[in-house]
Amino acid sequence: MTRIDAKFAELKAAGKKAFVAYVMGGDPDYETSLQVVKGLPNAGVDIIELGMPFTDPMADGSTIQLAGQRALEGGMTLEKTLQIARELRKTDDTTPIVMMGYYNPIYNRGVDQFLVDAKEAGVDGLIVVDLPPEEDDELCIPAQAAGLNFIRLATPTTDDKRLPTVLQNTSGFVYYVSITGITGSAEAQAADVGPEVARIKAATDLPVIVGFGIKTPDAAASIAGVADGVVVGSAIVSEIAAGKPVEDVLEFVKSLADGAHRG
Repeated sequence: MTRIDAKFAELKAAGKKAFVAYVMGGDPDYETSLQVVKGLPNAGVDIIELGMPFTDPMADGSTIQLAGQRALEGGMTLEKTLQIARELRKTDDTTPIVMMGYYNPIYNRGVDQFLVDAKEAGVDGLIVVDLPPEEDDELCIPAQAAGLNFIRLATPTTDDKRLPTVLQNTSGFVYYVSITGITGSAEAQAADVGPEVARIKAATDLPVIVGFGIKTPDAAASIAGVADGVVVGSAIVSEIAAGKPVEDVLEFVKSLADGAHRG
């Protein structure tokens, strides 16, 4: 059982929904990013998604793209992103960490080496947005053999024919992308999301977490009401981009977490 599995079991026993927060590793610089990540569990975050900055993030909207650029310009690397996980583990051995990004930096490091390093750093799962199920032998299957969850995205265009393929080697949870298009665009609506979550849940026992288009505590509560939890990324990254102090960023995160836990 991974930390992700344990967290969902704990939340289910408590009758609570999950709040997942995404931040870009190294945005706007390593130290600030580390302070934010270390503060997330106390702000009510159940699972941390830690972005791996990449030069060509095609699935991301401008908010996350710019965060990646800031991080890279500040000297952020995959090794330093792993170091953030290591630092969190010195004081927190229970909050799951999911590294999210693109395959290229992992491929460049070498899959076997990356998996050894990620496991050693205390990483629990991976979301790699540009590796489809047809490429499972590349990373997904080795990752699961190494004890890491491999989390897949399902979208409004994932029809009933495609869904079993998407779910085939997925573990940890399913990340349902509530709207078509890039991150940080339109707002998610519970009335649209609810039936889609139900459709996915009919095909898997995994928790279904909804992300994209959730920007306020009320939206988090509304979407959590029809899913097993919510992910917020762009709204948090926007607070960081605005240069707000770490305490203010974490206060905003707490308001979102409180909303999700109401759901």
